Amino acid sequence: MRLSCFAARLAFLAVLLASGAAAALGGAGAAHAAPGADPAPGKPVALELALAVDVSASISGGAMDFQFRGHAQAFRDPRLIQAIEASGGTGVAVAVIGFSGPGSARVLVPWTLVRGAADARAFADRVEAIARPEGAGSTAIGSALDAIRPMFAGNGFSGAQRTVDIVSNGFSNGGAPVEAARDRAVADGLTVNALVILDEYDWLEGYFAESVIGGPGSFVRTAESRESFAEALVQKLIAEMVQVRPVEGGADFAALAPEPVGSSRLIAASLRGARRNR
Repeated sequence: MRLSCFAARLAFLAVLLASGAAAALGGAGAAHAAPGADPAPGKPVALELALAVDVSASISGGAMDFQFRGHAQAFRDPRLIQAIEASGGTGVAVAVIGFSGPGSARVLVPWTLVRGAADARAFADRVEAIARPEGAGSTAIGSALDAIRPMFAGNGFSGAQRTVDIVSNGFSNGGAPVEAARDRAVADGLTVNALVILDEYDWLEGYFAESVIGGPGSFVRTAESRESFAEALVQKLIAEMVQVRPVEGGADFAALAPEPVGSSRLIAASLRGARRNR
């Protein structure tokens, strides 16, 4: 009698384990629904990069459009493609998240593996096709960081570095305190970088440097106008990849970085630090 009870328990446990394995496999598959992503969970990549774009009320329709077009243009830039290919074949995992007020952060382009020119151009096409959300609400950068942090867990990738990349033309004026949220992100092993657009507040670079960015090699870059946005974004993305040590056989990332221009003082410091640590 005891033996049959024990056998029944074993059979029940086997059913539970099989159900759990199936659920886990289903979740892993969902994390890789994006074109270009690899179905294997925890795939090693050089960089996991969450591109967080401000779509709050302070961003007009035209400004929002040039932000997305600028991101698409950046992923078609030969310099950025060269930096991605220099990862030694592992590539980078990228997602695009829009945010405005508290609780508003949502994925616009899911985590996607980008390994070379074809992947980068396909990703650019997806960014360009994003339905532009209506600018609404406050600018809750702290709440956005808190929402984005768990998006790295279970995304199917394992990056040598994990970075949140914030693009905004405003300061945090709602939701979670941004400094505390930044500290939580850094404690989770994330680096927070930023590109600020100086079309409204010319003091934003200092604000972001003090209150928003954080983590290893973090920096803020500025765009003085819409015309300079795409170039500033390309330089920032390449600078982030400079800080990732390429796998054996990969190209020298530092050689790919464009010379900083304009107000890129913090990028220049980051590049020097990255080269010293090589």
